[in-house]
Amino acid sequence: MREELKMRLDRRKKLILIAPLAILAMLVFVAVGGEVVRLLWNWLLPALFGWREITFWQALGLLALCRILFGGLGLHSSGRSSVGRRMAERWEHLTPEERERFRQRLRERFGFGPSPSESKGQ
Repeated sequence: MREELKMRLDRRKKLILIAPLAILAMLVFVAVGGEVVRLLWNWLLPALFGWREITFWQALGLLALCRILFGGLGLHSSGRSSVGRRMAERWEHLTPEERERFRQRLRERFGFGPSPSESKGQ
């Protein structure tokens, strides 16, 4: 019982030391990221396109916007998405004939024309 209590206290001490360092590291990462975006924007875009220079806070907002639009909010799982996994599982269970019918339907729906096997026969 005493050992367990001691281990809990040791974990708390580590957490108390690590938490502020993690917060500081995140703040440094955000500050460096915002500054890099600002410097790159102000170096390239005014010269190339005649756009105005931006401030650090605008660069930080642009970085956040790009993260939301292109990187998501960190909610997706590692590896393939669940939709991709389900589609891969379904594809594996299809016979070669079913796969070819599926491909043909996609071609017809999206206007890709005849399949390579059909064009060989003509």
